[in-house]
Amino acid sequence: MTTDDLVEIQQLLARYAVTITRGDIDALLTVFTPDGTYSAFGDTYPLTEFPALVAAAPKGLFLTGTPVIEETDGDTAKGTQPLCFVDHATHDLRIGYYDDTYTRTPRGWRLRTRAMTFIRRSGAHDSGRPHAFDRPAV
Repeated sequence: MTTDDLVEIQQLLARYAVTITRGDIDALLTVFTPDGTYSAFGDTYPLTEFPALVAAAPKGLFLTGTPVIEETDGDTAKGTQPLCFVDHATHDLRIGYYDDTYTRTPRGWRLRTRAMTFIRRSGAHDSGRPHAFDRPAV
């Protein structure tokens, strides 16, 4: 993996944090591959469900740290990125990290999977409460 690859992935993840903070869902979806997924609350969500998931979530600042990125081959990589979310209304914090996989596409590096792990006051690490987001009835 080259330095250019690392910088491109870091910029991709910065776009994720900025677009979700601003509520720009259309731009947020462009950081993923078309078959990308997001995992939290005990489940995995395809991109088609991601806008509803974001709409149901509290709004605020997504403050992310520098990711640790490991190449798995020339066109795929995996990484972990720390997160501190600040709720806009209460300034309450949620902390945790994302475990990611990345794929090089014709449009550049994109997130293929992103899985959230929350760090609780107890020190426990978990994917969130399953009832935190109700999927729309099909």
